[in-house]
Amino acid sequence: MAKQAVIHSDPEILGGTPVFVGTRVPLQNLIDYLNAGHPLADFLLDFPSVTRKQAQAALNEAKDALLAEPRYAHAPSFQ
Repeated sequence: MAKQAVIHSDPEILGGTPVFVGTRVPLQNLIDYLNAGHPLADFLLDFPSVTRKQAQAALNEAKDALLAEPRYAHAPSFQ
């Protein structure tokens, strides 16, 4: 069974900004809320068109994307 997308971009919706499917709520709003230290519950109260399931799926997709490819820190060169 294929996963259903929870985020999409459409040039006709907010100029192609990635939004939650079925809404005009940008994914960036969720990231900004969490980055500012607000709990997911606050985001869901302020954006009721986004479901908890959508928000959690978007966060899981972001996590999976970050962990899919190893990232190596480059040590500074002391020459």
